[in-house]
Amino acid sequence: MSTKAKQPQAEPISRKKVAARINQVLIGIRVPDLPYPSGNASSEVLPDWRPLLQSCWSEQRDERVTHVLRSVQIVWSVRQVNAAYLADRIMDVFLNTSGLHASLVSRIARLRFWFAWRLGEEGGEGFPLVVLDWLDHLQEWRGWSDTGGRSSRVLLELLDSLVVAFAASFEQQSIEPVEIYCNQWLNDSLKRRGQADKLRQRLYETEQGLSRQRHAEQLSKALVGRALKGRQMPAVISAFVRHDWLSVLKQSVLSGGEENELYRHANKILEWLVWAVDPALSDRDRSKLYRVGEQLGDLVHDVWRRAMGRDIPVAKIDAINAVIVDRIKGGTIDLEPALRANDDFSFKLEWLDRKALAASDAQPYLEHWFVKGEGVDEQRCFFFTLLPGSQEIVWTNDSGVKLGLQDWSEFKRELNAQTLRLLPDLKPFGEVLAETLLLLVKVCEKQQKQREAAARDVRARADTLRREKEEAQRVAAEQQAADDAMLERLRAEAEQQRVADEKLESERRLHEAETKAAREIDQLGLEGWIVLEHEQESGTPLRLKLAVKIAATGKFVFVDRLGLNRHQFMKDELVSGIVGGTIKILGGGAAFDDTLSRVVGRIRGSRNEGGL
Repeated sequence: MSTKAKQPQAEPISRKKVAARINQVLIGIRVPDLPYPSGNASSEVLPDWRPLLQSCWSEQRDERVTHVLRSVQIVWSVRQVNAAYLADRIMDVFLNTSGLHASLVSRIARLRFWFAWRLGEEGGEGFPLVVLDWLDHLQEWRGWSDTGGRSSRVLLELLDSLVVAFAASFEQQSIEPVEIYCNQWLNDSLKRRGQADKLRQRLYETEQGLSRQRHAEQLSKALVGRALKGRQMPAVISAFVRHDWLSVLKQSVLSGGEENELYRHANKILEWLVWAVDPALSDRDRSKLYRVGEQLGDLVHDVWRRAMGRDIPVAKIDAINAVIVDRIKGGTIDLEPALRANDDFSFKLEWLDRKALAASDAQPYLEHWFVKGEGVDEQRCFFFTLLPGSQEIVWTNDSGVKLGLQDWSEFKRELNAQTLRLLPDLKPFGEVLAETLLLLVKVCEKQQKQREAAARDVRARADTLRREKEEAQRVAAEQQAADDAMLERLRAEAEQQRVADEKLESERRLHEAETKAAREIDQLGLEGWIVLEHEQESGTPLRLKLAVKIAATGKFVFVDRLGLNRHQFMKDELVSGIVGGTIKILGGGAAFDDTLSRVVGRIRGSRNEGGL
């Protein structure tokens, strides 16, 4: 039988892993409906939330940090909001799953304000490992109930000093006061456990002895009560059985238990003694009464000596023998009820029908905590041990102090009725922290994947829009090129048409000019004059007159004024020259010569007058 209460064994947590997960959550998680800033706030303008959180801690407020942040008109950073959420989440889970008394865990949960501050300032390195150790060791108080007793007051005083230590940490902006407090708590915890172990050891030894005493006494009373119930016998015999032989029975049980020979003999002698002195029983078989009575005195004396370690007092054995002799002789003896209605002799016959308890019966409950009541009114007790003799449970508190005894059958009735409940295994703070962080990291990673998927979707949509824009631009360019080609083709066609039109116009004009020139040539008579432009070396026009005109061949012969310098042209050459502007027709015949002579005469006259 172990005398030590089971201590919770928290699974070791990697400080590095915890810090990394905390930092990941502080940076990456986004929780709906929390007061995140609309943009990325500059680190130089981050609000100082320490005074606000310190005030909440000093006032011991039972509310979430995130609620406090919402209650003030301040723009908090993403890190601060996530630190507040993480502190709330950890403490809420601890509050609901730690298994500690509601009054205790509600006070511990107020550390959310200090946690939020440290997480916001330093992230995963915000609080020392000793704080986690201290929180894990809170389970030593899993049996604590607010009973008003000394052990209850001890914890309340420790929690009062807790408020002071963490307030000093806020004030000094340092974790040193908290480290000192937690280390002192852990050192005192070792001392308290040592004292509790000693108390439990002494209690176990004491209760084992007292249990055997109670078992022997209750069993002996049940045997005597069953034997005397409803019987009429001499007062001396009933008194002997209720006091003296009761001691013999008790001692026989203590010396060897219910299975030893001495106990069986003492019980058998009790039956024979009652049978022999009660006429209602023994008068039916007088021969048996003679045989029993003849040896009953010696048997009583022998069992007495073996059980009590001394001889029976002579007066007592003589009184018994006297009654037996009277019964054998058939004389009249005074009878009275062996048990009177107002007698203070009490007994319980169920002790005779009790089945022995196997060790396995109590094993599921041994050294476990049980709870009565609900919420802050619940009371806790520790199933310290089951006393097999008396079949009683020894209940203790968290300090190893005995709270009381309870019969096994009553314990089972309360357990079945759920008025007494087995306290589930408590969850250490380190386990709460690890599980909470693992869950939040998964949420964070899921959100990160969602953000990455959203970013990919945005990029994909941007790529799609870009490709659509490029395609639209390509189609527009192709359309523009097609339009330009069409326009160029139209321009070319227009130019071709213009050129064709100009050509036609030119041809028409040329034809008209040629026709006109041919007509003028046809009208040119003999002695008609023409001018050849740029014909002479000096560049002056050369005037010629038609000397010969051969209509059949279209040949024209021209000469200068003196009839010399003969020039011959075909009609086509004259037409080409006239159209090309190299040949001009001045007149047709003698009229032109007369006009020309007059003009020349006037010019000469003007020159002569000028000379005078």
